[in-house]
Amino acid sequence: MIDALVERVSGGGVVVLSGAGLSTESGIPDYRGPSGAARRHTPMTYQTFTGDPLARRRYWARSHVGWRLMARAWPNDGHRAVARLQHGGLVDAVITQNVDGLHTAAGSREVVELHGRLDVVVCLDCGNRVSREELDRRLREANPDFAARVAAVNPDGDVELDDAQEAGFHVVDCTVCGGGTLKPDVVFFGETVPAPRVASCFALVERARLLLVLGSSLTVMSGRRFVLRAAKLGIPVVIVNQGATRGDAYASLTVDAALGRVLPALADRAVDAAAVTPVTPVAAG
Repeated sequence: MIDALVERVSGGGVVVLSGAGLSTESGIPDYRGPSGAARRHTPMTYQTFTGDPLARRRYWARSHVGWRLMARAWPNDGHRAVARLQHGGLVDAVITQNVDGLHTAAGSREVVELHGRLDVVVCLDCGNRVSREELDRRLREANPDFAARVAAVNPDGDVELDDAQEAGFHVVDCTVCGGGTLKPDVVFFGETVPAPRVASCFALVERARLLLVLGSSLTVMSGRRFVLRAAKLGIPVVIVNQGATRGDAYASLTVDAALGRVLPALADRAVDAAAVTPVTPVAAG
């Protein structure tokens, strides 16, 4: 399988589509893979978050604790291998469904974060953006006695807490417009990905020689649509994931293996192969 991966990737012109399975070895669980987290609560929807102050308090209590765990996560060997493939001229861009920012932290460029990033907070009223570190400081000041016992960590950066722990949590608002609702700059369930961002991802896929899917079950259409577009255009699709995916029928090659083991070996060999036979870069635009 490594030989087949190297043969396909060493030709260059690759666009990566990554999912939660790539970040599990950084300590961030996924929902559907081998390390999948069993949630006691359903994920927060945009409609509930914006319409229910008690739901917002519940979300921010969980997310406040979860952020401290997410902020300690570091890129793993899989993230670093993707960056090496990119620096070696083989990967043109990365589309990630993850909100952890680990591709950028590993050194990747041209990263489109389809669902946003947890380390940025936006005011829904005035649009002001602040760092998550700044919000974390304000929340700690507003909740000096908040000490939560974590039952489980979820892939989207929050945790499972007892109802009693959530009840005493104090939420803070925007300091720029004076009272605006703050929300992580990520796409919630029930919320749509901004159309220009989706269009830019489709453009990247349409220019690719190969779409390489890493660590995504492709269960939701948000990511699967790019596989469907590639298949429609005759662009080869290769999938590396632990377990079956909903895109397997469209792939010319599927590899069921741990990404932290496969990707470093792929990067080593594909970059070496490309150095012997330089690839022709795919023109941007």
